[in-house]
Amino acid sequence: MSAVPAKRSAAEPQPEESPAAVPWPRDVPRDPVMKISELVDRLKTEFPALSISKVRYLEGEGLISPYRVGNGYRRYSKADMERLRYALTAQRDEYLPLSVIRDRLADLDAAVDAPAPAPVARVVTTDGHGLPSSTLGLEDLVHHSGATAEQVDELVVIGLITPDPQGRFESRDLRTVELALRAHQRGIPVRNLRAVRSAAQREADTIALAVQHKRRRSATAGEDAASELAGIVAELHARLLHAAVQETD
Repeated sequence: MSAVPAKRSAAEPQPEESPAAVPWPRDVPRDPVMKISELVDRLKTEFPALSISKVRYLEGEGLISPYRVGNGYRRYSKADMERLRYALTAQRDEYLPLSVIRDRLADLDAAVDAPAPAPVARVVTTDGHGLPSSTLGLEDLVHHSGATAEQVDELVVIGLITPDPQGRFESRDLRTVELALRAHQRGIPVRNLRAVRSAAQREADTIALAVQHKRRRSATAGEDAASELAGIVAELHARLLHAAVQETD
């Protein structure tokens, strides 16, 4: 496990650092200009469940290292925000455990020429606005995924995606639709993907049972334990699936 970075203090002069000594991302301002509440507010659109306690937990795990001003309060830079965004995205989209995310960040820290993070993904809504959005309407989902409205409806019926009461979908559903469409194009009828959904639900129930005691003590600890277990189970599932497919060849 990588060592937790030492806390920085805005009151202390910062020595000039070589590019390799500067944590990733390097081409992003490092001025400590945000309070923790401001940091959370800026990321809430992309990560609605983000909380102050979650940020502090990830700091304790060594993923970010904010400045500390004279009174001990944390101050965050845009570079801290991008580092946090990277970690949260990896948790949400890839179900990676924190140990893997920490290793990835360590690799980025060690690579002098590691690129700055890509711009925040934007969903262009049907009214023409290009503001970041955590949800999509049916028309946007169809447009960006390449699926038909009928295919999206079928995915809803079999439970792969679920609209909210306003008929809007989570932005992560876009990737689910894209993958379902690719599977369909390669010979799996959409209705047969119900089995994939059922398998995922069974695995989710197993994980929920395993972390329920942690959730009772701390919602944040329970969420992170579940995310880490999801990453482990996902990798195990993928390995077993590939092995089973090879056995049928």
